[in-house]
Amino acid sequence: MKDTFFQYIHDLQDHITSKLEEVDGKAKFQEDIWKRPEGGGGRTRVIQNGNVFEKGGVNISGVHGKLPKSMQAYFNVGDVDFFACGLSLVLHPKSPMVPTVHANWRYFEMYDQDGTVVNQWFGGGQDLTPYYLFEEDAKHFHQVCKTACDKHNPEFYPKYKARCDEYFYNTHRNEARGIGGLFFDYCKASDDMTMQNWYNFVTEVGDSFLDAYVPIVEKRKALSYNDEQRNWQEIRRGRYVEFNLVHDKGTLFGLKTNGRIESILMSLPPHVQWVYDHQPEVGSEEEKLLEVLKNPVDWVNL
Repeated sequence: MKDTFFQYIHDLQDHITSKLEEVDGKAKFQEDIWKRPEGGGGRTRVIQNGNVFEKGGVNISGVHGKLPKSMQAYFNVGDVDFFACGLSLVLHPKSPMVPTVHANWRYFEMYDQDGTVVNQWFGGGQDLTPYYLFEEDAKHFHQVCKTACDKHNPEFYPKYKARCDEYFYNTHRNEARGIGGLFFDYCKASDDMTMQNWYNFVTEVGDSFLDAYVPIVEKRKALSYNDEQRNWQEIRRGRYVEFNLVHDKGTLFGLKTNGRIESILMSLPPHVQWVYDHQPEVGSEEEKLLEVLKNPVDWVNL
């Protein structure tokens, strides 16, 4: 399974970066191949200073070795080996009218001292973080997510949408990072789902990403904006940074397993602000966004 999924994310990275370069029309992805001393490595691709994307990355990695003691306690296991691979992407557009997007699809294995697989699972998801709320965009993104889920189980979308709303939440701010999407983890074999079934589901979601995001970018990238709207974007990016550095499990795992720091922190935007006690104008589009971020919305049935 690990070889099959690793090949899948290689191919998916090529497909996604090729399409994003076409959408941007100017910038190209810079590629870095890196090795992890303890085992494995990855292929980082970063796009910067484009017509559409101010900064973004589409990274794949496959790492293996002894599970660090700090992570043994996290997973409640003893001395085991592990293999982890995945694709992780974050895109920060230049225009505040175009939302930031994040996605991740991953696979994990643990082995005993004899090399036998003792645990394996899939995880991942995709979520949208707008700076100005266009309800039709939110509906579109969530409908694509639901369609992908419904092909495998009609219970998946409401279940994983709720988990996304719960996970991507800045508890210290009492607000969501964005308008959600999907989040699933520890997807293991059961009576209802084999590992092949989970592979089929996760790759379905991965294949749906461009359909979920690119039409929104194409619709909004040419809209005009002013300095005040750009400032709002940078203030909201600060909330994005706070989540990634305070709450995100993927960032924590990368830091504790000696991952490549440039790849791990690729998700951080190049321009960001923290304005003391900033409050949007009453009745403004900025306030409208904050009101939505306080409570999850059922976008597909709105």
